[in-house]
Amino acid sequence: MNLTTLGFTTYFEEQMIEMKKQAKLKNCVPARVTLEHKHSYRVLAEEGEWLATIAGHYAYTSLAREDYPAVGDWVLVEKMPGEERAIIHQLFQRKSVFSRKVAGTEIQEQIVASNVDIVLLVMSLNEDFNIRRLERYLVAAWDSGAKPIIVLTKADLCEDVSSLVQEVESVAFGVDIFVTSALSGEGLKEIQTLFTEGVTGALLGSSGAGKSTLTNALCGEILMKVAGIREDDAKGRHTTTHRELVVLPAGGCLIDTPGMRELQLWDQGDSLASSFQDIEELATACRYRDCTHQKEPYCAVQQAIVDGDLDQYRLQSYFKLQRELAYMERKTNTQAKLEEQRKWKQIAKGMKKGKK
Repeated sequence: MNLTTLGFTTYFEEQMIEMKKQAKLKNCVPARVTLEHKHSYRVLAEEGEWLATIAGHYAYTSLAREDYPAVGDWVLVEKMPGEERAIIHQLFQRKSVFSRKVAGTEIQEQIVASNVDIVLLVMSLNEDFNIRRLERYLVAAWDSGAKPIIVLTKADLCEDVSSLVQEVESVAFGVDIFVTSALSGEGLKEIQTLFTEGVTGALLGSSGAGKSTLTNALCGEILMKVAGIREDDAKGRHTTTHRELVVLPAGGCLIDTPGMRELQLWDQGDSLASSFQDIEELATACRYRDCTHQKEPYCAVQQAIVDGDLDQYRLQSYFKLQRELAYMERKTNTQAKLEEQRKWKQIAKGMKKGKK
């Protein structure tokens, strides 16, 4: 397997040169994580594909979930002699990462895909079409460091494609939009041209949006299971149950991900402005700098709603995401302080033991 095809660029090569200055890492080789199990990983290196586990010293020095490998990560591994197994000694610094808050009440980051160049935001053109959900995905995509691309699937099930495309264009500034149909093959060749050698893309979207069908089309064979949609509400069933990186025949790599019932944002305040450029630009014309765009006089944002230039629901979505990100910031700051206190308590305990 050619490392360039896998996406090993000078960004990672420079890191490897520094890593290999350590004597214990001289016999290690770079590999990419293609699959993540509970306590083990499947990695792909130039010499082959192996099952890998974390080295003891690596696990000991890892404090948070983001310190561990995720699908798409590059790691430095040591092949075990005579076995199709390897030990992961070090994680390369990521060039991009798409993450979200884990589902539920727990305040913790979940890395969905890392080291991707393009994020394909997949949404179907049937009754499950949801512009507010797309806004949320765009905020997270802009924050990932990868280029967002919107893929609208199941065009054959939609009677008025052009109006829905216009609706997407009104919230996706500067983002390429592809309309596809697995039935007719529309748009698939255009998406295939995005995956030149070394390019990695990640498919993200809700259940039944057509991610697995798209994966199979790009691979030219059936790799992922495909399920239909429920007739009562047009929502999809979960077909992909795990994240997996596959190498495409024409070059490049693709990460397919399970459908997300919810995408709770994780520390993406800076990207809110990128996704809501229209509101941010209108706000500069407000009379008061600290305008909240709700009841203040001479508010350019509220005036745009009156004039019909801004959708009221889009502003509500903006407020909702603002509140969510503010809540996350407060929670993570509190959690960081508690973790820092726990760390110093452990250090203090260790020093006391040392004196004994």
